[in-house]
Amino acid sequence: MSEYIADRNDDDSSEDSGSYEEWIPSFCARFGHEYYCQIPSEFLEDDFNMTALALEVPLYRQALDLILDLEAVSDDEAEHGENGQPEVSRSLVEHAAEQLYGLAHARYVLTRPGLQALAEKFDRRAFGTCPRYHCGGMQLLPCGLSDTLGRQPVRLYCACCGDLYVPAQARHAQLDGCFWGTSLPGVFLQHFPELGEYVGKRPVQSYSLRVFGFGVNERAVSGARMAWLRQRPSTEEEWEEYAKCEYEMPTEVS
Repeated sequence: MSEYIADRNDDDSSEDSGSYEEWIPSFCARFGHEYYCQIPSEFLEDDFNMTALALEVPLYRQALDLILDLEAVSDDEAEHGENGQPEVSRSLVEHAAEQLYGLAHARYVLTRPGLQALAEKFDRRAFGTCPRYHCGGMQLLPCGLSDTLGRQPVRLYCACCGDLYVPAQARHAQLDGCFWGTSLPGVFLQHFPELGEYVGKRPVQSYSLRVFGFGVNERAVSGARMAWLRQRPSTEEEWEEYAKCEYEMPTEVS
């Protein structure tokens, strides 16, 4: 009988150890977290990569330990703490860990490994495709309108039309945009110039409103608005001017 109990206890301990899940893969696998990339623990352990985040996230040390699986605290231990003294609840540490991971994620996706991980999701259309008809199902990129926590939700950028869109799924529309940052689309296009070349070769198309075959004047109330935003260079001279004006103001104005 004692041997049976011992074997049963060994089985229970093996089941408990087998059910252990690391925090980062579990967080990224949650419903609605498909936009996140898994950050290597080496990146989070580097103090340089986490500079000044302790000023933005409360319970920084506890949250970082939870992300790195350095200290797994149960709910009972969180309530009573050491020597019976009350401590912060597990839910507060978990919330701080989600904020800390998101802010670190915005920095990680700007690195070479982070951009590569993001490109794999981009190729799989994990962020969806542009709803604009003339973009032909171009893949979208997540970006933020602010780098400050809690300001703006995540938006999706289309490299073809250069416009922003709201995520189609409601579970993604509530994600904080600062977890991807305002610089991500620009850095992504600079790191993968072939994407910009592919977009540049696509024919520029836009819908023109017509009534009985006649085009509506752009000065009309229902006329086209800001069509110049979708224009691209078509001649060599225009491409040269575009290359000069991309990062600096032109010296000569005609």
